[in-house]
Amino acid sequence: MTRHLRYTISVAAFGAAVTMASGAALAQDTRFITIGTGGPTGVYFVVGNSVCRMVHKEAAEGRKEGRKHGIRCSAPSTAGSTYNIGQICEGELDFGVAQSDWQFHAVNSSKPDRVNPCPDLRAVFSVHPEPYQIIAAAGSGIQSWDDLRGKRFNIGNAGSGQRGTTEELMDGHGWSTDDFAVASELTSTEQSSALCDGNIDAYGYTVGVPNAGVSVATDGCEAYIVDLSDDAVAQKLVNENDYYAFTTIPAGTYSTTSEDVTTFGVMATFVTNASVPDDVVYEVTRAVFENLDDFRTLHPAFANLDPANMIVDALSAPIHPGAQKYYDEKGW
Repeated sequence: MTRHLRYTISVAAFGAAVTMASGAALAQDTRFITIGTGGPTGVYFVVGNSVCRMVHKEAAEGRKEGRKHGIRCSAPSTAGSTYNIGQICEGELDFGVAQSDWQFHAVNSSKPDRVNPCPDLRAVFSVHPEPYQIIAAAGSGIQSWDDLRGKRFNIGNAGSGQRGTTEELMDGHGWSTDDFAVASELTSTEQSSALCDGNIDAYGYTVGVPNAGVSVATDGCEAYIVDLSDDAVAQKLVNENDYYAFTTIPAGTYSTTSEDVTTFGVMATFVTNASVPDDVVYEVTRAVFENLDDFRTLHPAFANLDPANMIVDALSAPIHPGAQKYYDEKGW
């Protein structure tokens, strides 16, 4: 082997070693986080992916300006609120979107049959209001909760917030699944098509407004939202629990919403585990609030987000220190 060839091989080997070392350093410095969301047609899915978008927007790696936080983010579709909380508490997810009522019950261990007790659950911020909506098929005659007796009703898949809220109403009315002709457990991506195909008469859905899945039912087969303002159980839930509130879905929101509809609901909240490092939570929080104008444009439900409310409303778990650090810096 000639001296020149040996030199060429040595240089190539050195270059490969440097590349491998750099790659190892990059892998070591990069933190991958996962955010639990919900069904792909729901607002939770948009929340999680919008947070990831802001995190990646702030990242400086490969650019001259930005945050050299090294965070890479994914937000896959999941079963929803209670699933997300359970996976956060087991360390399988870093963050998740969850209804404010299930945040409360998880951190206080007050509904162990519905959501895993999780004293280490930590709040980061709240997002949008989420009315509980009973979507009924055209011609079904359903105008109240009591009208659901003997009907084919989708109570939601296990692990979803809509399932939990539906069960709260069932408990309050003294009902079981036997009171329905059928109590299906379809996911949020399946229920509107099932309604329009005539396989169910109605479904309950806790979701931000407007929602593409609900539009499939209202625009596709003239389904409508049931008013719950006179429901005694809904009134009791609101009166006895700070995480519930009555809300109005304005006329014109959907094609069949010809007048205002009153129902009750919760807030969507963004949560994490106490074990997630402070600097990671800080950077995720900072990315959202420093780019809140962009965040607001990503879904109509985000249009009125206000930091003054997002750091207070419906947060029953302790604020994570990483988020608190950012809020303190802003003087909030």
